[in-house]
Formats: sequence, structure tokens, C-alpha cells
Amino acid sequence: MPKKVDKIFLTSFLALLVSGVVVFISASLGIYARDNAKFTSIIFSQIFIGLFLGSITCFIVSKINYKYWKRFSFYIFSLSIILSILVFVPGIGVSHGGASRWIYVFHFSFQPLEFLKLGFIIYFAAWIGEMKEKISTVKYGLLPFLVLTGIVGGLLLKQPDTDSFIIIFIVGLAMYIIGGGKWRHMFLLLVIGIIGVSALFFMRPYLLARLNTFLDPSSNSLTSGYQIQQSLIAVGSGEVFGRGLGQSIQKFKFLPESIGDAIFPIAAEEFGFIGSVAIILMFIFFISRGLKIGGQAPDAFSGLLVIGIVILITIQSFLNIASMTGVIPLSGSPLIFFSQGGTALFFTLAEIGMIINISKYKKII
Repeated sequence: MPKKVDKIFLTSFLALLVSGVVVFISASLGIYARDNAKFTSIIFSQIFIGLFLGSITCFIVSKINYKYWKRFSFYIFSLSIILSILVFVPGIGVSHGGASRWIYVFHFSFQPLEFLKLGFIIYFAAWIGEMKEKISTVKYGLLPFLVLTGIVGGLLLKQPDTDSFIIIFIVGLAMYIIGGGKWRHMFLLLVIGIIGVSALFFMRPYLLARLNTFLDPSSNSLTSGYQIQQSLIAVGSGEVFGRGLGQSIQKFKFLPESIGDAIFPIAAEEFGFIGSVAIILMFIFFISRGLKIGGQAPDAFSGLLVIGIVILITIQSFLNIASMTGVIPLSGSPLIFFSQGGTALFFTLAEIGMIINISKYKKII
């Protein structure tokens, strides 16, 4: 019998969403100063498609019994695969900066990646929930995991989008272990993953360049090291309390992708160390509450679905913060709720709707 929604989780989510919108609008003023038309397009995508339509979808999804997602999991995953294939179809797929990650339909661009992430989590959660104790076997656990990640990996590496594939692999691995996979299988998968990532670093020069820049950012200060140096300048300029909302200097000229991957340094510049810590603490609280909902979910599928979504948001957000502060090499991971991406925000809000629905089936203490 459904109960009331988990208000604590809802509060933590709304705090992140509101903070993200405020920071995004402030960061986008740099675009407005340079190109008013581009600013209008970006705001429309983020606010109307991402926030407005995403919020409506979140509300609708929160009313749908989570069991329907399990029932149609195969079709959802299959559709996400088909849409991901369309990025390679001439006339439908759109390439930008050497990457094929978008499809263009009815004058709107759409990134199937976000649907693919969700489709993978839903289907894998349904598979593990159905197999139960068999998930510890090679036939029903390890092999299906390799097949699913292989399909997803083939599509993403072709685009190419190495960062997203690594993220999905980590999310799937966490779900596999939590769902009952054997630890020795996990170590085997980790070895395979490490070998695969190492091979990619040597096969794709831009990944090796990221690593070299991470090890010595000053060696290429005007090229590959420019982004991280400007990010660190923005973070340092914020000092303890920040310059103030809207007062960032870096967003107007110096920092590339100031509304995308590099939005955290803008937040740090405007809100300082205090504001940066507050953002991190909001994510930690959101994550801990989400994991608690997953741990007290009514069945294996719903628990794994929540955990998969929460881990997905966690990894992307913390990878973004870590890369923008020089803790790890630069990655293309967005700061969820903050970074530009109407499609990404739309699907994130849809995912939140699923968690909200599942939270109603178990009283959260």
C-alpha cells in the first residue's frame, strides 16, 4: 500500500535543483554578453525543455507504479539502443567537434545518451531482480553483464564517448555486486576494465593528452592545460565567501564551457569555499537519502533501480567536481542539476520521479 513520499529526499532534491538553476542562469550571463541569440537558445533548452517539461515528467512518473518499468524494461532498453544507433544515420544524426552524439528531429536536437543510461539501469535492474540467486553464476550474472555493457560500450566508443561508457560500466558493476554477483567476478571485471581503459588511452590521443595535462598542467598552458588552469583560477578567486552572485569574471571571457563541464568553478568563484562545500554537502545528503530509499525498497528491482540512478548521479557529479579542481584528469562528466543540457536535466528529473514513486512504498524513517 503506497504511503507518503519521502519528504526529506524531496527536499534535498529541490535544494539541488533550485541551486542548479540559479548557478546556471548566473553562469550563462557570460554567453549573453557575447551572443544574445545563443543565450536565448540555451535558456530555452535548459529552462523549458529541461526544467519545465522535466518537472512535469517528474510529477507524472512519480504517480506511475514502478512495477510498470520492470514490465516494459526490455522495450525501454531496446528503444534506447535504437535511438543511439540513429546518431550515425545521415540526415538524422548530428556531429559536433568530431563526435556523433545527437539526433535532430522537428528542429530539436536530442542526445540519446541520457535515455541509454536510464534504459540500461532499468533493464539491468529488472534482469537482476528476475534472476535473484542465479545472478552469482557466470551464465545468468557475469555473462549478461558483459553482453549488456558490450552493446552499450560499442555504441558509445563509436561516437566516441569514452567517459560515459566508463560511467555506465561502473554503475552496472555496482548494481551487479549489490544484486548478488560474486566478488571474484567483480575483480575479473575490474581487471578487464583496467586493461580496456589502458588500451583506450593509447588508442585515442586525446585521452593520453588529458593524462599528460593532469600530470603537468603548466606544460600546455595555452592549449590542453588552458581549461584546468582557468578553472583553478576561478576556484581560487572565490576565496572563502566568493565574489557574489553574478560577479564571476572568468565566465565572461576566460573559462571555456562555463555553463557546461566548468560550471562548478563559476559557482566556486561566486560563492567561495563556503558555497562549494555547501554544494558538495547537498549532493552527499541527496545521495545518502537516495541510497536509504534503495535499501528499504519493497523488492530487488525497485531497490536496484534507485541505487543505479543514485550512483549514476553521484559518479557524474563528483567526477565533474574532481576534474575541475585538478584532483583527477579532465572528464566530460556534467555536474548534475547545474550543467548545461536540456536533455540531461529532463531525464534526470524523470529518474527522480521514479525514486519518489518507489519511496512511497516503504516508510522511510
